[in-house]
Amino acid sequence: MKYDVAIIGSGLGGLVCAQLLARAGRSVLVLERQAQPGGCLQSFRRGAFVFDTGLHTVGGLAPGQSLHRRFEELGLMQLPWQRLDASGYDLVTIGGETFAHAEGFDTFAATLARRFPAEREALHAFTRMLATLPAMDEAGEVSAYDYLCRTFADPLLVNVLSASLLKMELRRESLPLFTFLHVVAGYVQSSWRLAADGGLLVHTLIDNIRRLGGEVRCGAEVVELVERDGRLTAALGRGGEAWEADRFVSDIHPRLTYDLIRESTHIRRIQRWRLASLQDTFGMLTVSLVLKPGVLPYFNHNKYVYRRANVWDEPLAGGEAEPIDRVMVSCRVPAEGTFTRQIDLLTPLPWALCMPWQHTHVGHRCDDYLAMKRRRADECIDLAETVIPGLRAMILHQYVSTPLTWRDYNLTPQGSAYGIRKDCRNMLLTTFSPQTSIPNLFLTGQSLVIHGIEGVTETAFATAEAILNAG
Repeated sequence: MKYDVAIIGSGLGGLVCAQLLARAGRSVLVLERQAQPGGCLQSFRRGAFVFDTGLHTVGGLAPGQSLHRRFEELGLMQLPWQRLDASGYDLVTIGGETFAHAEGFDTFAATLARRFPAEREALHAFTRMLATLPAMDEAGEVSAYDYLCRTFADPLLVNVLSASLLKMELRRESLPLFTFLHVVAGYVQSSWRLAADGGLLVHTLIDNIRRLGGEVRCGAEVVELVERDGRLTAALGRGGEAWEADRFVSDIHPRLTYDLIRESTHIRRIQRWRLASLQDTFGMLTVSLVLKPGVLPYFNHNKYVYRRANVWDEPLAGGEAEPIDRVMVSCRVPAEGTFTRQIDLLTPLPWALCMPWQHTHVGHRCDDYLAMKRRRADECIDLAETVIPGLRAMILHQYVSTPLTWRDYNLTPQGSAYGIRKDCRNMLLTTFSPQTSIPNLFLTGQSLVIHGIEGVTETAFATAEAILNAG
């Protein structure tokens, strides 16, 4: 059978594209190499507990806000979303002092102005920019760090405004103001948790796709994209399968996409060199904890804890011997009662710390790697205990993943958490259009323009629109 569109990868971008195209009457096939769909949104089960990988908080889901219309259109607003505390959806602890990030642009500014009264006008100017969101040509080539330092006189406030952004890579020299503002804005509008695991979101999209006549196949790894007469004609599977389509969408990393096309009249050597030269964002260490019953009341916010005062310092800057210096603590909404049974601890982990084991794969790691995971998990727990006293004694089980885990399950180069690193010094080089130089190949996913749930969703809508406009 020949399809109108074949989509490689079942992450959020691929599934949203598939639903939109199936709704428009296109015959759609989604090909996923893993046994489980969802990409960075997939969940995993350990005993009676299900854990998330990449889904912890979503912003802008209230009516009239940035993501609500898109999720309403996709049938995702019917899921059990729980709104986080308006007075402090994120609590940031730096130097032993805790600051609240409050919901709503004016309230966000006013709350922080009570602690930083001399910065009141600057805070309101900042939130006005969040509310209007400048375009890429206005803010893409501006450094987020330089902007914050020019706008605010107090270095502590610069760090407080940035500290909840383990949602992105805080890199002084490269992070664009455009990326910073677009990631922050939705959460200031309103922040939400799914009162279930991320698999519910994934399977809702898949059910919608199948209801519209589309197909989603797991265990279908694409090893080559065949180009003939200047157009892609088929995706070849590892088992010898060939899936033909008029158009193809790749929801995997752009570098890996181009590697699948071995011979092309459209892809020049300089394009491959460009992709190979781009850097990726850091990966994450995640410590998934199962707690004893009745020991930790549910907290309806995220906690961000920093050991050092400057959150823009490189994580683990001192190398392997330096302990974890920052952690995000996310709480699972309890199925019943007021006590949670699960929390996740997340922290950036540079690929350099995983390199000794980069040629190993899941199930074949050595004792040294397992010891490194235990040591880094202990450091995360130590830091989290500064805001949750006695946490270690509450733990029943713990499960740890590293960038190596992400690389093996999601094929993300070096286990990158947010795809290709956006660089304000060369924004055009580090962003991508959905349309490629091959007329019937399109891209989607977090590496194109903006990462995160909202960024990937908007990109998927843009990719689907480009395909539909092409006829």
